[in-house]
Amino acid sequence: MPDIKTAVQGLQNGGDVLFLLMGAILVFAMHGGFAFLEVGTVRHKNQVNALSKIIVDFAISTLAYFFVGYSIAYGVSFFIAAQGLAGNAGVEGFGPQGLSLVKFFFLCTFAAAVPAIISGGIAERARFLPQCVATALVVGLVYPFFEGIVWNKNFGLQEHFFKAKFGEEFHDFAGSIVVHAVGGWLAFSAVRRLGPRLGRYDKGRTIGIPPSSIPWLAMGSWLLCVGWFGFNVMSAQTLQSVSGLVAMNSLLAMCGGILAALIAGDSDPGFIHNGALAGLVAVCAGSDVMHPIGALFVGGIAGVIFVYAFQAAADSKWRFDDVLGVWPLHGLCGLWGGIACGIFGLTAFGGMGGVSFWSQLVGSLLGAGYAAVAGLVVYTLVDTLFGFRLSADEERRGADLSIHKIGANPEEDVRMGRI
Repeated sequence: MPDIKTAVQGLQNGGDVLFLLMGAILVFAMHGGFAFLEVGTVRHKNQVNALSKIIVDFAISTLAYFFVGYSIAYGVSFFIAAQGLAGNAGVEGFGPQGLSLVKFFFLCTFAAAVPAIISGGIAERARFLPQCVATALVVGLVYPFFEGIVWNKNFGLQEHFFKAKFGEEFHDFAGSIVVHAVGGWLAFSAVRRLGPRLGRYDKGRTIGIPPSSIPWLAMGSWLLCVGWFGFNVMSAQTLQSVSGLVAMNSLLAMCGGILAALIAGDSDPGFIHNGALAGLVAVCAGSDVMHPIGALFVGGIAGVIFVYAFQAAADSKWRFDDVLGVWPLHGLCGLWGGIACGIFGLTAFGGMGGVSFWSQLVGSLLGAGYAAVAGLVVYTLVDTLFGFRLSADEERRGADLSIHKIGANPEEDVRMGRI
């Protein structure tokens, strides 16, 4: 009997390791989606920079999270022998068969999504080194501090503030607030610090800058949508906890976002493909507690929020040049998703219950406010120390040649004498 129990436990542990590893791989693949969404949206002279930023940001994020951030969020350090890391030495905090290590990989892909979000907002005019420094600060310090409060219940705020005052803890199953709203509001501060691209606004008018490639933009959206089912469903983190309800809610929210953006955006393909992402951003928080019809409404409203907020923010009155619309997409739709969890997660609206509207409202606003202030500090610091923006001549030439000394089509650049 003990042998059977040991074998069953081993299978369960191995299943959880494989399950979470597949989730990590799916979310890792989403970073390709971030890259291609940005490649398709920026001008041709900035495509290489878009690709380079996302992959370098991922590397920096992984190291910052490994050495500093994960310890802040979860109190776990990796400075022990490999036998202990693999869970073979009974070290506290490390599960069997490397389960804790694939959990790190999974959560690291979430952490790295934050600078990937910011990258789209500051595209085409940010210098490379300052952005890399900001990425290290965000993923090493800013993001894990809030992540630990929500997902690891650090400082007792979940129990002694949210539950004590509002009856339920703040609920964010897959990161509408922890990842998306935080990333979007950090981007808000970064975009404000950088200012608009040259030629974006002229004599009180907004000058449209067309995307370089709708097919690449669409490919980025598709990659993100596919990976999102790892982002949401596998946030359960164990086979025992996984729920098909999360998959269904994610699917319907995505469809709601697409159709709402189609109508509100007058069939614009950029709005359509980002509408899918708006719906998925919004449903993250409550994907485990909503009814599918509620998720459809949440996604549809998010699609409308994205279209109208993107158009309003780009007006010459505000001069808010957010290239990919990451503040409306992640900041506002993420904020809506956190609040919506406290509405459509209620049993009165067909949800599973266990959530409080006031917890969701207060927690969502606190998360957005925290990120905006932290972003102001981080991007003011890097701008002061290094200078955050390309020079006017570098920006006109394009980030590809100015920073990387090569364009997206090097043969053509050589033929035309650009390099």
